[in-house]
Amino acid sequence: MDPYLERLKETVASAVQGMSQEDLARHAEGKWSVAEILEHLYLSYTGTTKGFQRCLEAGKPLATSSSLKQRVAVFYVLNCESLPSGRKAPKNTQPRGLPLDKIVADVGQQIVAMDEAITKSEEHYGKRTKLVDHPILGPLTARQWCKFHWIHGWHHVKQILKMRGES
Repeated sequence: MDPYLERLKETVASAVQGMSQEDLARHAEGKWSVAEILEHLYLSYTGTTKGFQRCLEAGKPLATSSSLKQRVAVFYVLNCESLPSGRKAPKNTQPRGLPLDKIVADVGQQIVAMDEAITKSEEHYGKRTKLVDHPILGPLTARQWCKFHWIHGWHHVKQILKMRGES
């Protein structure tokens, strides 16, 4: 398993370990609950997996060319290892009320499935090939996707830890 995704899986699981249903559902006014953060992460993993599966089914990379704005954003996110605050999540990753038990039980499995799809694509098309477009960052290689998911996941884990009073 990719080291970024392995660390992500362990970190997400650790962040929510021992939380009750009430803890997971609690949120400040206008903010996501831990359950909604988990659902957002879950949806981002399933979406990435689907994108890489489409890439494999198509028999070719599906990445487009990147704009200057996207290249700057990729540099910022992946090299500075930070996400700009206040950005709204893409619509397909916004929480929509999926069953909490399913999300908590399956989020780690979705990281594993995502890793498998990314790895197969990288093996098929090469390490340096931009394979699938991120909805904001544009075209990324397999390694860039893995690092992005670590950075994105850690961003949200820090929010969870703060909500738990552990930051």
